[in-house]
Amino acid sequence: MKISKEEVEHVAVLARLKFSEGEIERFAGQLNRILAYMEQLDKLDTSRVAPTFHAVAQKNVFREDTIQSSPGLDLTLSNAPDPERGFFRVPKIIE
Repeated sequence: MKISKEEVEHVAVLARLKFSEGEIERFAGQLNRILAYMEQLDKLDTSRVAPTFHAVAQKNVFREDTIQSSPGLDLTLSNAPDPERGFFRVPKIIE
């Protein structure tokens, strides 16, 4: 499978990214090299390899859920730079 420059441009449009012509060519080349490597891996015989989800054995490291009281509204907003009517006021970032 080969990725064309048009496909890279299409994905860039979907992701709302703008690339120069040189960047598009570079990304297409890099993606094609990745796919070529994956094709090499497809040729390996993995029939005797047990399926795993992680290369290193893992254990559950989560703590037990415990019910705790939350700090009050006044304490929560005490460090807020600009609280307004019980809420955090933040600058507008979307025009």
